[in-house]
Parts: sequence; structure tokens; C-alpha cells
Amino acid sequence: MKKLFLLLIIALILGSSACAKPAPTPEAALSLQGKSILMIIAHQGFRDEEYQEPRQLFEARGATITVASSSLETAKGSLGAQVKPDLLLKNMTVSDYDAIVFIGGPGAQEYWNDPVAHAIVQEAVAQSKVLAAICIAPATLAKAGVLKGKNATVFSSEAEALKAGGANYTDASVERDGLIITANGPQAAARFAEEIAKALEE
Repeated sequence: MKKLFLLLIIALILGSSACAKPAPTPEAALSLQGKSILMIIAHQGFRDEEYQEPRQLFEARGATITVASSSLETAKGSLGAQVKPDLLLKNMTVSDYDAIVFIGGPGAQEYWNDPVAHAIVQEAVAQSKVLAAICIAPATLAKAGVLKGKNATVFSSEAEALKAGGANYTDASVERDGLIITANGPQAAARFAEEIAKALEE
């Protein structure tokens, strides 16, 4: 009887260990640990999903997020989101970040011809940072002169701005050319975020 009882206990132990699933490694879950990402939003009228979805993914993978804008007052999204920026765009230092991400929405026009935004874009390329923009924000990159000869996409209304800046406009939902990643609107926000994460993980 005792022997049978012992055999039953051993069988239960072996069965439970065989069914146990290995815990996911922290490295896999936090693939962006130690990475610093600057997200640039318009003071008024940034696109909510284009900010929220990438930020959620970046933070879930361990990245540190900083938000910059043209004002430190609470920024308002076109769908009602409210975000308190961490610093003024003019006070940021490109070398502090691994990626610079321009968020779109109608308000993103404020950076199209902004010399501060252009200087950030140009410095990001010079320092080999991941540089990304979504919706109408890729027009800022084009006007800053960094898309010449590059494959890029944008919200369809600004296709001509990209072409005028020398880009090869592809009309893709998400486009990557080296360390420059562009996307054409909120429906591409999740994939846009994945491409940025992939570039940072390389």
C-alpha cells in the first residue's frame, strides 16, 4: 500500500512538472529596456491613437518615454486626449535619445516649417538615431531635407510635400528606409510602433 502511495506521489510530481510552462524571460518581455524615446506632439490637435498606441508598446517593452511639445501647457489631442509634455521642444538634446518620433494629427502642421523641429530632424540623422514620423508629420522630415532619395510614406494629402522634398513616395501604410520610419495615419499606428521597436532592437 505504501509502495503504491509513493508511486502515485511520484507520478503526480512528474506530471505537474511536465505540464508546467517555462516563465517568459524578462529579456524577451523588455526588449527596449534601457532605450530612451522622445515623442513630439503638437500643442493642439495631435492624433490620439498615433501617440497612445506606440507609447503603450514602447513602455510595455521597457523603454523610457519623454514627451516634448511647443508648450508645457497640457496638449490636447484631436479626439480629446490630454497630455502634459515633459519639456519644451527647443530645450531637448538629440543625443539624450535613441529614437525621435513625430506624432501626426492636424496640429502637426506647426512643425512643418519650424526651424527648431528641422534642426532636431537633421541632428537625429547626423547622429544615426531612429527617426520616425506618422500621418502628416513626415512632411516635417521632407521640409527639413532628410528624405532626399529615401522611400517614405505620409497621409495622402501631403504626398506632394514628400515628393517636393526629394522622397520616393511609396503610398505604403508603413515604410522604413534605414533608420527613417514613416507611416500614413492612425490605422498604421500599431505597425509603426513595431517597426520603431524593431529598429531599436537591432
